[in-house]
Amino acid sequence: MAVTDGNAVKEETLTALTREAENLKQKLLEERHKLNDVEMYTVAQRLEPLPPLNLKPRRILKGHQGKVLCLDWARDQRHMVTSSQDGKVIVWDAFTTNKEHAITMPTTWVMACAYAPSGTMVACGGLDNKCSVYQLTQEEDLSSSKKRAVAMHTSYVSCCTFMNSDQQILTGSGDSTCALWDVESGQLLQSFHGHNADAMALDLSPSEACNTFVSGGCDKQALVWDMRTGQCVQSFEGHDSDINAVRFFPSGDGFATASDDASCRMYDLRADREISCYSKESIIFGATSLDFSLSGRLLFVGYNDYSVNIWDTLKGHRLTMLYGHENRVSCLRVSPDGTAMCTGSWDYTLRIWA
Repeated sequence: MAVTDGNAVKEETLTALTREAENLKQKLLEERHKLNDVEMYTVAQRLEPLPPLNLKPRRILKGHQGKVLCLDWARDQRHMVTSSQDGKVIVWDAFTTNKEHAITMPTTWVMACAYAPSGTMVACGGLDNKCSVYQLTQEEDLSSSKKRAVAMHTSYVSCCTFMNSDQQILTGSGDSTCALWDVESGQLLQSFHGHNADAMALDLSPSEACNTFVSGGCDKQALVWDMRTGQCVQSFEGHDSDINAVRFFPSGDGFATASDDASCRMYDLRADREISCYSKESIIFGATSLDFSLSGRLLFVGYNDYSVNIWDTLKGHRLTMLYGHENRVSCLRVSPDGTAMCTGSWDYTLRIWA
């Protein structure tokens, strides 16, 4: 009899707690709505439409023997580093399309690469679970003697980026964690645990302090982290499938995500909510990559249907589509000065649009 009474009390307590949680959720939604004076689309209606865009492929970079998986621009706006399924990492002169360096990795599927701020080294990683740094020298083919393993995860390295100096590097992995490493010593400085599945993408906040970054994963979540504490300070949901790419808005007040559910979403950190969704019924293929124009008015998105769509960030309209690749667009980055965009594809090539 006493056991029955105990179970009844537990059920009542659980019911009461569930009701209280629902009430709190409702109050939170109401408070959020109070902060939204006007929706972004409403304000955007007053803006003049953008003039027609005329982006064309100006350069085609050929050299990889496998699917291009990642690319990053150097700060000099001329050089690029790319990585591929063929196990090669190539440093290019984007003006001349010349290959300046070629690195052969000990593994295929090199999924991550990044250019150091100084332009004197590159980092890359993939199925070897490591993130390695190579010093760029006069030699065209860099030997393993120039290589230094900096980061070590328990699963593949999916993404990496240098901090605002060459001294620290941030990595994301299939082991569902992100981590901050000291480049010189290879020491783990901070780890970030919060994703429930593979962490696929990350991006640093463009703010001067640079204490936060955002990550996206196969758990359909985008998480904002405080690098000083290792804590997740905000989490955002809304996608129905894996998040493949994340990118901060140029002001640092929000970020966009690209997902296998064929949509991109914009989240505002101050409003703590989604403020825009970029999708159409006719778009049925997953979004693999994205980046903003220098002003943030344009959002460039690469898709599995071999196309790049350009969206008006404020109005939420698709402005135009770019075709040229013969397989899925796997990576996309706008140059630091905003004058060009590069796309990498599973067709083994990269295209520079301007």
